[in-house]
Amino acid sequence: MKFGHIAALSALALLAACNRPGEAPAAAPAATAEAPVTLKAPAGDYALDPTHATLQWSVLHNTISHYTARFDKLEATLTLDPANLANSKITAKIDPASVSASYPADYKASHAATGFASWSDDIANNVKFLNAKAFPSITFVSTSVKQTGARTADVTGDLTFLGQTHPITLKTTFNGEIERHPFAQVPAVGFAAEGSFKRSDFGMAVGPVGDEVTIRFDGEFIQKAAPAAPAN
Repeated sequence: MKFGHIAALSALALLAACNRPGEAPAAAPAATAEAPVTLKAPAGDYALDPTHATLQWSVLHNTISHYTARFDKLEATLTLDPANLANSKITAKIDPASVSASYPADYKASHAATGFASWSDDIANNVKFLNAKAFPSITFVSTSVKQTGARTADVTGDLTFLGQTHPITLKTTFNGEIERHPFAQVPAVGFAAEGSFKRSDFGMAVGPVGDEVTIRFDGEFIQKAAPAAPAN
């Protein structure tokens, strides 16, 4: 409900109380907490569907615009406890060499001194940026899940890259679930998450590219098949 609506209702209630002299003002109705989401998806382990997942990042460029790129190779595993989301966990692994940054111009011609074939190559392998040859993976391991609303939670975890680990919190939204994936024939769930961190915390120099990086994830997780029972 918008603030204006709340203010109008409050004013009407006050006028009604004033127009009935001698009557005690009615007690304000008790606030009701938003019920936590009830997940129909069964508990267990889920794997990210890489064909339906996007991990984007954006950073301020030259102090005047936000530049956005993405990672094309990532994997993640979700352990879901629908009865108590605080018991859920997620781990993710990203290939920094898979960064995809749009640069329609001739990068080699305009940035010959860098020695890189493309802007994506520069971001992935330059020692000033992701330095993928020396640090071939970026990881995130959750340490806590705190439900904040009917379909939202704060997922805090350890982000590791460039040889350093620091905690970050991702604002996570539960998008939905299906009881049977049309191809995998098992339950599937979908989440979105967004958060930010400072590049300088991981030892990256700050120049024309801003310090704060915003990351945005959207993806589907498919339940892993239960291991077959041993034969008698």
